Amino acid sequence: MSLKCIVLGLMLSVALVAIAADNNGVLVGHLTIISLKEVERADEGPSKPFAKNYSDYPLIVLSQDGKKEITRITADEQGNYRIELPAGVYILDVQGRGRGHLRARPQPFAVVANQTVHADLDIDTGVR
Repeated sequence: MSLKCIVLGLMLSVALVAIAADNNGVLVGHLTIISLKEVERADEGPSKPFAKNYSDYPLIVLSQDGKKEITRITADEQGNYRIELPAGVYILDVQGRGRGHLRARPQPFAVVANQTVHADLDIDTGVR
């Protein structure tokens, strides 16, 4: 194989990667974890704030029909997330919803090439 063929092959590969990247958009959002105490005793001091460990609640991106997992996202220490996805329609959900007391409303969203879409997710841990 000649050097010219190798160089042309590499250039074609780079061009295809650039074209594929042009079809991508970005999902950004914020994860809010809700966990409140129902009642606190009056003779006790204020309760300690709920420690939010966002890594305990991985988010999943599902296909439009909700049957296929596309990818997983872990929010950073402030609860923010950002991921690049191919253009398409998806559902944002939390892993493990439906088991135990964890409640969340799945968020449908659409990714458009070269644009950023915002979708937040609220999780109620059911811890009271």
